[in-house]
Amino acid sequence: MANINVTIRMDEELKAQADELFSDLGLSLSAAITMFAKQAVREQRIPFEIKRTGTKMQMATDSSVEKLSKQFIEKNRTAYEELAK
Repeated sequence: MANINVTIRMDEELKAQADELFSDLGLSLSAAITMFAKQAVREQRIPFEIKRTGTKMQMATDSSVEKLSKQFIEKNRTAYEELAK
């Protein structure tokens, strides 16, 4: 299957933090986003909880997102290794 380029906009600091995290995990940002997309398609949902509290959407704190990301990665490490090939 042919690859295509996808352009996304992201806060500069978030990108730097994501690059560092994924690098520590042996992944590129591109591989991590591809794995997210494959997991979402496989499960037919966003592969983590998104919820609305009160009447306004609230963003999760950076530390809670990082904690959930690490839990998600550990839980699915074998699948990630297969997807990253």
